[in-house]
Amino acid sequence: MTASPDYLVVLFGITAGATGAKLGSDEKELILLLWKVVDLANKKVGQLHEVLVRPDQLELTEDCKEETKIDAESLSSAPQLDQALRQFNQSVSNELNIGVGTSFCLCTDGQLHVRQILHPEASKKNVLLPECFYSFFDLRKEFKKCCPGSPDTDKLDVAAMTECLNFEKNSSASRYGACQVEDMGNIILAMISDPYNHRFSDPERVNYKFESGTCSKMELIDDNTVVRARGLPWQSSDQDIARFFKGLNIAKGGAALCLNAQGRRNGEALVRFVSEEHRDLALQRHKHHMGTRYIEVYKATGEDFLKIAGGTSNEVAQFLSKENQVIVRMRGLPFTATADEVVAFFGQHCPITGGKEGILFVTYPDGRPTGDAFVLFACEEYAQNALRKHKDLLGKRYIELFRSTAAEVQQVLNRFSSAPLIPLPTPPIIPVLPQQFVPPTNIRDCIRLRGLPYAATIEDILDFLGEFSTDIRTHGVHMVLNHQGRPSGDAFIQMKSADRAFMAAQKCHKKTMKDRYVEVFQCSAEEMNFVLMGGTLNRNGLSPPPCLSPPSYTFPAPAAVIPPEAAIYQPSVLLNPRALQPSTAYYPAGTQLFMNYTAYYPRKECSLLHQSCSTAPQVRPIVLATSLQLLILAVSLHSLARWSECRAWPTILELRKFLTSSKVTSMQPRMDLYTQMTRPGLYPKNGFVFKGPSS
Repeated sequence: MTASPDYLVVLFGITAGATGAKLGSDEKELILLLWKVVDLANKKVGQLHEVLVRPDQLELTEDCKEETKIDAESLSSAPQLDQALRQFNQSVSNELNIGVGTSFCLCTDGQLHVRQILHPEASKKNVLLPECFYSFFDLRKEFKKCCPGSPDTDKLDVAAMTECLNFEKNSSASRYGACQVEDMGNIILAMISDPYNHRFSDPERVNYKFESGTCSKMELIDDNTVVRARGLPWQSSDQDIARFFKGLNIAKGGAALCLNAQGRRNGEALVRFVSEEHRDLALQRHKHHMGTRYIEVYKATGEDFLKIAGGTSNEVAQFLSKENQVIVRMRGLPFTATADEVVAFFGQHCPITGGKEGILFVTYPDGRPTGDAFVLFACEEYAQNALRKHKDLLGKRYIELFRSTAAEVQQVLNRFSSAPLIPLPTPPIIPVLPQQFVPPTNIRDCIRLRGLPYAATIEDILDFLGEFSTDIRTHGVHMVLNHQGRPSGDAFIQMKSADRAFMAAQKCHKKTMKDRYVEVFQCSAEEMNFVLMGGTLNRNGLSPPPCLSPPSYTFPAPAAVIPPEAAIYQPSVLLNPRALQPSTAYYPAGTQLFMNYTAYYPRKECSLLHQSCSTAPQVRPIVLATSLQLLILAVSLHSLARWSECRAWPTILELRKFLTSSKVTSMQPRMDLYTQMTRPGLYPKNGFVFKGPSS
């Protein structure tokens, strides 16, 4: 709207909570709506109108009761939000006698009344706002244009504007809200009169809907326009994020869902807004709710956003070049699936945009399929029909379908198609505990907790498990950390028996911990180790970590550092006098080995490892090594003298034979070994001193 409107409707809203600069930040509902019409052509002000609004929760703060003089009883009979908005619309239409060519626009004291109250609440209650609420004038910004010498807009409230204009304090309207509306009408009349003669011509806009789009890694993004939203439901989409931030303008393609190392959504998203002002308003929605979950909102940088949403692939850019398309992700495709089979899978009720051109298969750098694909649909109806085929069969495999985003396409393609060559540690990393504490891998006596609050502690987990906390093995709680060393929301618990693990999974599944429900699954020690090393555990079973996947690449073997007699064995399985060079393999970018986790001593009891009683719960790190390295270390510590006369290295058969002998079957050698690994450099055996656990 470039031309000045004929009328301004001064609008003021009051919630059941905070007022002033904190209006709307506490997520309280609207309880009172006031408005007054200003005739800009005739320079006249109409009557004051107001309507009470009944909130869903009839709870008012003490400050609200004191300022507004409104109580819960008066609100109990008031109309709900949709009815109050209809009253507002009808009253304005009758007063203005709107006809052909007549225009009006809302005017508010700042951004909060429209962006932080009306739009978020209407979105949560599925109330359709009239079109007039998608454009408004911010009186503070207009006053700053009219009077450049006035204070900054963040300090320029109604009282400051009346003081700048030397108005006398209005004592006729003492009720909060009515006084502000009265003063705003007088301020507008002063601004459009001599000597200011201000024109209201460029209103604020509220986006009707979120627009998807692509982002280049070469694009410059202002650090002051990006936030990180944390704690999102796993099934949330970019449209859900836009709905959460309703009223604030998100940049085109500015909602990017983050994926974890396994390519699944991790409950975080990076959101880019059109300006710093909208970013600051978004930060005020910290711990507002999306459904039953509260969402944490923090500052982020443009670099963070580009890492998630940025891409340089021409294939992806061409695939996403068709705008206003709904993207659906397919997961679990047979490796032999073709575009024709995918088109036939969706059928005529949900045609793919462009046929085969609307399908993007995800592959590894060597062209091998990953089992993922993205599909474009022209409208929401086709996409919903497609999503109804979730877990339908294609060949002999069921296919998982998810609503996706342009940023997710970029991430998945960057993760697989642009995977760099990075060094990997030669030995697989598994937790090492003395044998009597490690359960057999085929017994499902472990449980997995998924969806833990990031601030959850060991004590919170014990309280969550309740009666089952007494069934935890010593060193049995493993908190999984991400690649940044922060809690990932997962934990593994080793129980005393498979029966207790089953009962814990049944009784504790989806119980609440700090306003979040936590999923509990029964699993085995083998499954626990796979996940801790970066693999995935889902309905399809175990997927090994990328570093353990059978590679189709050939790389030069690292130089042997052992005598030729033992060269027939893999170098990493024998004790080496010096460090080995790491091998190299293709590896999806961003995938992490979850080797940073802790063990918990759950109760006061005698620990066989230390032959002493724990006096209080404490958290200790688990020593990481390979099982074969442990085997060799035991031999080195307790039998180096036996082989001191031998000049050739022992074979694997000799090692196995020796370990089954009576000399190493007692508990004491294992205790000594554990002491050597946890207290490096102390108690050297036969002149062999450890330099650290990595030795």
